[in-house]
Amino acid sequence: MNPTTIILLQNLNKWEVWVALVALISIVLHFALIKTPYNDIPLLVMIFAGGIPLLIQIAIKLLKGDFGADLMAIIALITAAILGEYLAAVLIIIMLSGGQALEFYAMRKASSVLRALADRMPSIAHRKSGEDVEDIALDQIKIGDEIIIYPHETAPVDGIVIEGHGSMDESYLTGEPYNITKSSGANVLSGAINGDAVLMIRAEKLAIDSRYSQIMSVMQDAEQKRPTMRRIGDQIGAIFAPIALLVALAAWYYTGDSIRFLAVLVVATPCPLLIAIPITLISAISMAAKRGIIVKDPTVLERLPTCRTAIFDKTGTLTYGKPEVTDVIVAEGGNRDDILRRAASLERYSKHPLAGAILAAAKKKNLPLMDAGTVSEKPGQGLSGTVDGHDISVTSRKKFLAAHPDAGAMLPDTAAGLECLIVMDGKYAATIRLRDAPRDDSKLFIEHLGPNHQFTKVMIVSGDRESEVTYLADMLGIKETYASQSPEQKVGIVRAQTALVPTLYMGDGINDAPALASATVGIAFGQHSSVTAEAAGAVIMENSLVKVDELIHISASMRRIVLQSALGGMGLSLIAMGFAAGGYITPVAGALLQEVIDVLAIANALRMTWQKQIDADISSNK
Repeated sequence: MNPTTIILLQNLNKWEVWVALVALISIVLHFALIKTPYNDIPLLVMIFAGGIPLLIQIAIKLLKGDFGADLMAIIALITAAILGEYLAAVLIIIMLSGGQALEFYAMRKASSVLRALADRMPSIAHRKSGEDVEDIALDQIKIGDEIIIYPHETAPVDGIVIEGHGSMDESYLTGEPYNITKSSGANVLSGAINGDAVLMIRAEKLAIDSRYSQIMSVMQDAEQKRPTMRRIGDQIGAIFAPIALLVALAAWYYTGDSIRFLAVLVVATPCPLLIAIPITLISAISMAAKRGIIVKDPTVLERLPTCRTAIFDKTGTLTYGKPEVTDVIVAEGGNRDDILRRAASLERYSKHPLAGAILAAAKKKNLPLMDAGTVSEKPGQGLSGTVDGHDISVTSRKKFLAAHPDAGAMLPDTAAGLECLIVMDGKYAATIRLRDAPRDDSKLFIEHLGPNHQFTKVMIVSGDRESEVTYLADMLGIKETYASQSPEQKVGIVRAQTALVPTLYMGDGINDAPALASATVGIAFGQHSSVTAEAAGAVIMENSLVKVDELIHISASMRRIVLQSALGGMGLSLIAMGFAAGGYITPVAGALLQEVIDVLAIANALRMTWQKQIDADISSNK
């Protein structure tokens, strides 16, 4: 979607809102002048000022082959004007302009997504030049330049660490839930957020070729190729409009009575489409908002019940996005709680990403912590100190075996996930294993998608490691997985699945944004990334799959009520058209009858506003 198109749609949206407001003012003036001979003048002015531009706009759509509910609305407008039903004509203008404004407002705007991506990147980089540091624009960075990244800054380009030691948050880019340690020789991705240490990197790519720019490019491409869906009203109107015209023309042709032609068109006015659908849609959006679900793209509510493949990101979607201790394996003769207590007593002085998990495990067991002394955490050497008279160190398997090459037999076998070794007084004491824990509602949600919502396939597409993805998939009963996927690869998988059946993609983090935009429906979790929120059709403010289930039910209820209102209204109109064609209904009576049909359709549409609860299949209590 190019900028010119975006500006045009935005301006058109504003114009239609003004048309609706001016139409309302003309109705007020009409009733204010009701006892004067000038009461119809405000309505006639509105019909010409607002109706003619709408006629031109819809004529353009017709030339493009877009035959829908708008066609019948224009015919109804002309018919009402011919019959002298000026008030009805202005009401049709309000419904038509208001409905189209809602549609344009709901369209995705690629510019806002790209702007959110661009806002996250720094505008300058710090390049070392001799003994000095100069600030330069990103496009001035050359391959081989030495770039300094200060604490908490975002890496401007892809590069390799040549000086410094620290950690970086790459979760937005890779899907990994942990901060990644960075020391000399480590790769750095543009868009990664630096930790507390100063790092110096050597630029390996130009800014335009770096990871973050690639994600922006993929995001733009995903927006342009995003699947589209015509409004339900247009789909029904495309069938109903020709039928109504045929009946009206047939009545005129066989009887020679033009009044019958007008009568058929009056009772065929598609107000159930123009009024009932927006009411139901707004009600569904409001209902979702009350439950912490922001529906940014109303077409999500139309598409969601049609989705048959569910695709999940792993970290932060099916899991909580933070590691937890899963096991403490102690050496022979060791005490698990005692070792965990000593390790936690030391870890409270550490800033390592796994320290919090070990502290949480000790707190969960109500283990009182002890004082620690001579604490040291040198880069690359692990954590060490003295606890209760014992020398304790927390290290990795690799470093421990490097110092004790003959101790391999006493260590447990390696397993998927993360681990750290506890060494006490120079001897192996325990292995602490950690994992990113699945959400409490993940398994129940996955299991109910098929039986309750007709999903035929469930997949995990993650940037995380194979072992982690496989482990989680086995726990949740998901058979098809893709691990270590870049944003570009995720988009390819989502597009391939979407070409087969409508897809639902759920994820968080910038690395999910292109895939969210490429799926039939994209749902983002939380507000950790404005880019993800912009790319998604709906945002779950509480990171809970229960809310996704509620949204599925809301969308199914909305679609059901819309179809009932639209098809029911059309059915009653078809019956009335038959009587009008037979000469049993005059145009005036037909207009009154059509109003009754409209009231019935609107009353049905209002059911969602009266509904207090959503009968979701799963809940937080299960």
